[in-house]
Amino acid sequence: MELLRIDRLSAGIEEKELLHGVSLTVGSGETHILMGPNGAGKSTIGLTVMGSPEYQVTGGRILFEGEDITEESADRRAKRGIFLSFQNPVEIPGLSLSDFLRNAMEQVSGKRLKLWDFKKQLRAAMDVLQMDAAYADRDLNVGFSGGEKKKAEILQLLMLKPKLAILDETDSGLDVDAVRTVSAGIAAYREQCGGSLLIITHNTKILESLTVDRTHIIADGRITAEGGAELIDEINRSGFERYTERAI
Repeated sequence: MELLRIDRLSAGIEEKELLHGVSLTVGSGETHILMGPNGAGKSTIGLTVMGSPEYQVTGGRILFEGEDITEESADRRAKRGIFLSFQNPVEIPGLSLSDFLRNAMEQVSGKRLKLWDFKKQLRAAMDVLQMDAAYADRDLNVGFSGGEKKKAEILQLLMLKPKLAILDETDSGLDVDAVRTVSAGIAAYREQCGGSLLIITHNTKILESLTVDRTHIIADGRITAEGGAELIDEINRSGFERYTERAI
């Protein structure tokens, strides 16, 4: 079943177009990988699908579960079940990680959460990520290391249980042990929630515990190649050069 369809999408910031007629489809329960050189438009796709007001759609459509969401706000997309992790998660002084998560879950579900049930879910998710329980009471991302911020992002993924998770270079700047832990969290999301993944990455180590259904290569704002997991191996061997001048 088709979950997300990006149909000939063009988008950019102010007068600068960054995506040029991009099309790709993600089915329910599938894991898709988006790769490409720096500045290719990978993050722009994630932010545009999430509805970031900074990016303007100049052509094409975004459909989610068969409905056109091109003009919807980011909060409505989140309530539909779309999640985006950020390359550089923001710090929010005065708001604890626990309070942020509980509020987000209530906003998405539209229901009040019993504190006991929330804490039980939170503890289980933090255990998957080997996070110290004390982090739940700390201000969101304030004083967190890069690895701790990325773990907090995956913690949100496990708690919110979205239908589609777009992970934007969640592995960026992580050491080997942190990548392994984050990978375990992503695998747990797939196993527990059965949601779809669109993973934007340079580091294929994060993919080792996942079955990849489709790989997309983007260069200069255009999809230039698509294939299965074997395309990742080819990129690892030969790089992106042969895919930077053609579009499909």
